[in-house]
Amino acid sequence: MDDSETGFNLKVVLVSFKQCLDEKEEVLLDPYIASWKGLVRFLNSLGTIFSFISKDVVSKLQIMERLRGGPQSEHYRSLQTMVAHELSNQLVDLERRSHHPESGCRTVLRLHRALRWLQLFLEGLRTSPEDARTSVLCTDSYNASLAAYHPWIVRRTVTVAFYALPTRKVFLETMNVGSPEQAVQMLGEALPFIERVYNVSQKLYAEHCLLDLP
Repeated sequence: MDDSETGFNLKVVLVSFKQCLDEKEEVLLDPYIASWKGLVRFLNSLGTIFSFISKDVVSKLQIMERLRGGPQSEHYRSLQTMVAHELSNQLVDLERRSHHPESGCRTVLRLHRALRWLQLFLEGLRTSPEDARTSVLCTDSYNASLAAYHPWIVRRTVTVAFYALPTRKVFLETMNVGSPEQAVQMLGEALPFIERVYNVSQKLYAEHCLLDLP
């Protein structure tokens, strides 16, 4: 059964995230977008519980694909070239959303925050015991990442929805990489690449004071 039939395979994400960083440790946007598409397939395979994230991610990926396919595409080759281009040309709303609500910098920041949540959650799945409650793992990951950027009503709705999450075993089986033990092994291989991409992106945004874009 290939990836198109299963809908998701962690190996796809592993390969994509390995390709996100070039030799200069620039975050290449094409594999970054491809990696996120794999993660969206994973979220969608779990039903509607994560639709609050996956729908937003899809809209952000569409914005980035338009920028990559537009007349200024060469400036959107990597995260670093994008930040330099948009800042030098005043294409980023630094204090309030006004003229550039779909700037690449703002759009990737939302993806970046969601990536942190997913990274923390997958790490929790990898390191937790077999009887761990996925609702607790997911809530803890959410509170440590995305919750700070959501209004109270969204936080409440989301954390209640987490109680309907499948078991840890089901999560690991949904990754379509074999047994739960094999899935844990694959997570151990994949997550360091995801973490590295996150850390490089975090450092770049921090250096340019972009972590709190409206």
